[in-house]
Amino acid sequence: MCGLAGFIGYPEGVELAVKVNEIQFHRGPDHQGIWSDDRSAFAHQRLAIIDLSDLSNQPLEKADYVIVFNGEIYNYMQLRSQLVDRGVTFDTASDTEVVLELYRHEGEECLQQLIGMFAFAIYQKSSGETFLARDHFGIKPLFYTSKGSRFAFASELKTLIKTGVISTDINYKSLVSSLNYLWVSGNETMFVECRKLPPGHCMRVTSSGDVSLKRYWSITGPAKSMDMEEACIGLSNALTASIDRHMVADVPVSSFLSGGLDSSLISVLAAKQNSYLTTFTIGTSAKDKKIEQMPEDERYARELAAEYGFDHNEIVINPDIVKILPFIVRALDEPIGDPAAINTYLICKAAHDKGVKVLLSGMGADELFFGYRRQQATLHAIRYQQLPQFIRTFVAAVLTRLPVRVFGKGIRLVRWGRRFLEFANLPVGEAYMRSYSYYSRDELAKLLGGRYSKEVDQLYAEHREIFDSQFKGDPVNQICNTDIHMFMLGLNLTYTDRASMAASVEVRVPFIDREMISYAMQIPGELKYRHSTGKFLLKKVAEAFLPKEIVYRPKASFGAPIRSWISGALRDAVDQLLSRESVEHRGIAEYAVVKRMIDEDRKGIADHAYRIYQLLTLELWFREFVD
Repeated sequence: MCGLAGFIGYPEGVELAVKVNEIQFHRGPDHQGIWSDDRSAFAHQRLAIIDLSDLSNQPLEKADYVIVFNGEIYNYMQLRSQLVDRGVTFDTASDTEVVLELYRHEGEECLQQLIGMFAFAIYQKSSGETFLARDHFGIKPLFYTSKGSRFAFASELKTLIKTGVISTDINYKSLVSSLNYLWVSGNETMFVECRKLPPGHCMRVTSSGDVSLKRYWSITGPAKSMDMEEACIGLSNALTASIDRHMVADVPVSSFLSGGLDSSLISVLAAKQNSYLTTFTIGTSAKDKKIEQMPEDERYARELAAEYGFDHNEIVINPDIVKILPFIVRALDEPIGDPAAINTYLICKAAHDKGVKVLLSGMGADELFFGYRRQQATLHAIRYQQLPQFIRTFVAAVLTRLPVRVFGKGIRLVRWGRRFLEFANLPVGEAYMRSYSYYSRDELAKLLGGRYSKEVDQLYAEHREIFDSQFKGDPVNQICNTDIHMFMLGLNLTYTDRASMAASVEVRVPFIDREMISYAMQIPGELKYRHSTGKFLLKKVAEAFLPKEIVYRPKASFGAPIRSWISGALRDAVDQLLSRESVEHRGIAEYAVVKRMIDEDRKGIADHAYRIYQLLTLELWFREFVD
């Protein structure tokens, strides 16, 4: 796992590359390198995972080509063997050189053979052409800007800002997205002059700066017909093969372990290859648990670790949130209001301090196998709409009168019930968007004072296009496909990459694997969600490996005690950063709406903790990246 950047057509390219190695140092503390000619300059920061020798430092030059590569190719040994049979000789034992040689021999068709997570650029010296590609699901980031004959790219958005190659003109559709979802959707960024190379796409940049974009891979539907036994065997084989691939490394591979289904299954299967597996769990203080009703992850993880003999480590999350929040905002590049990013950073930092470079994560299982409560709630909404109107009216009247917090203790069922009512009467596609939006269209309009209505329309159109694109007639897979393209990409993979790399640790995600997802999206939705049980098929597979207490444990999110923070440690920050003066100076939100949310949250009338946290995040982001 590494960082990279390139500057094509910039006379000061070498100077910019030097700056990049400082800005992105955390992505590659093992080596920083620069390569340049009279037209282009490339920078690379290396976190050495495969072939630890200096021979594999980058940029890597060979014959007429130069490559900068970020990620891991898990089937590189098989590809290398095939290339050797064709007469190729290798100077290193790295996957980077395999990618370079595969491209030399097959051009962009090489992408069809890669299994892994990656973002890379290959420069041909004789033609001056640059080829860039990003992995199938966007696990690894790649930002770029194109202005006339100039083209620049980098692993992080902050790099393009701090080197001065893009302006701070705001993209208001992304701004609206960050408020609505708490993260930025699509392939745009917070700045007009910068975009993200989409997942499953490649790009060519000519010596004159002309840019062409091409999709090389996509998920296909509909799902195939299969019975439970066939699906269980196929899924078990696909998951086992993926984890086997993800264990490839020249350093020890460790694992997250929350004590839930996904991370436990990953850890137990990984231990078949590494009997001395090191695992890491994060927990919360007793005080935060009381306010937040946080899950007992530590107990379940501890019991599993004892049973399987893991080298287990527990980290109690009790950060100085006032100090760490600005750091996290800076690390994340974009205004992401999910405090799980703090958990990820802290657990990766603890792993790094123990000398760990690679962690496995169970991320992606919920998106693929219908594990989120909001996914299931969307289907419940269809049934709810069939109830008599007087029953729905009564339920709504009761829930809106109950408090969400009493004597400082949160009431989760009331919170969930109110959230459900926000989308329970909407059509399924719109209901699903609302289930992970933090505002209705009307609420968003009020917050923004009627501004950015065009951008709000674009946001709704973007979601509708993805939701309706595939798997019609199979709402479970429609929702899974939407989450892969929206939630998994825009939030989970984004904060995981930035937060883990801020601690110089690589996170691998075996569920988010080309072969794994290709198989998972062939499985009919009725096998993923059955008897009101999310991840039904995955749980059936897991029964062969895990105690049933873990397999059928209620869903526990990888969250942080956000409500405790908002009502406690961050209270003064809320008053300062979201004061009338600050909100009106920023000119984005209506102060009266913000003030009402803060007052209702503090009185326990309504739960606005995530909204308030995102407004804090957004203000800190503007101060860091724009002001």
